[in-house]
Amino acid sequence: MSFKTLVDCDRLAAQVGRPDWRIFDCRFDLTAPQRGEQSYAQAHLPGAFYAHLDRDLSSPITPQSGRHPLPELTRVRTWLGAHGVSPDTQVVVYDDTGGTMAVRLWWLLRWLGHERVAVLDGGWQAWTQAGLPLQETAAPEVETVSFKGSADWRQVVTSEALEQQLRRGENRLQLIDARTRERFRGDAEPIDPVAGHIPGAINLPLQDNLENDGSFKTADTLRAMYVDAFAGQPPDSMVAMCGSGVTACHNLLAMEVAGLHGGRLYAGSWSEWIRDPGRPVATGD
Repeated sequence: MSFKTLVDCDRLAAQVGRPDWRIFDCRFDLTAPQRGEQSYAQAHLPGAFYAHLDRDLSSPITPQSGRHPLPELTRVRTWLGAHGVSPDTQVVVYDDTGGTMAVRLWWLLRWLGHERVAVLDGGWQAWTQAGLPLQETAAPEVETVSFKGSADWRQVVTSEALEQQLRRGENRLQLIDARTRERFRGDAEPIDPVAGHIPGAINLPLQDNLENDGSFKTADTLRAMYVDAFAGQPPDSMVAMCGSGVTACHNLLAMEVAGLHGGRLYAGSWSEWIRDPGRPVATGD
């Protein structure tokens, strides 16, 4: 059996130590980039490697890019191979923020053609509350393999494509913004220099995907929520976005859990959109 969306703690605990499974700790704090790695050094799931959002899962910022550009392909393939990820590897990713950071690696692997990847439902909190084992020492060395994943650029939407759609007055691509309602409306913007959203986008805050304990809502609940938001448009016309293209993947995961396939990612997201002052910005609902 392979896991492609979510895996629960009991199932993961039963597989810990298997050579064909890899676990990645993706804990990260945008306001304190060192915090996740420090937490990993204190304790992590047995056998887990650390995946740093800025260093491992993104490229350096450029004057035209958003805050977390997609990683350079050769570098990320080398990184995955160095951690023993082969076509037969089941990958599990987790964090301590409801999956908001772990979804980046979940999406990257799927983008590279590796579908055997799942997010630990409930994450760090669910694992520790269940009293399951932790490890304080570094993950063991593993044999390097050749990861040959090929990027599927059809899953990525560019700023240029969205600008073109706005100029033409089309709605072929429907943006779904995962940021909080306050940031979407432009009432508050704690991270980026411009507040608001891209005209025509709809707001589906990622927090709505989760139960109070940080686990994902049921597939039926998510499906009803997303189908209502789609308003008759097909899932493959949906384009997820957020502040920098990371937490947007949370909505893509929720869609997959709900059986709504084909959503794409605006990888640059809001922080790239506002790099060009000529691009339109909307506020309010």
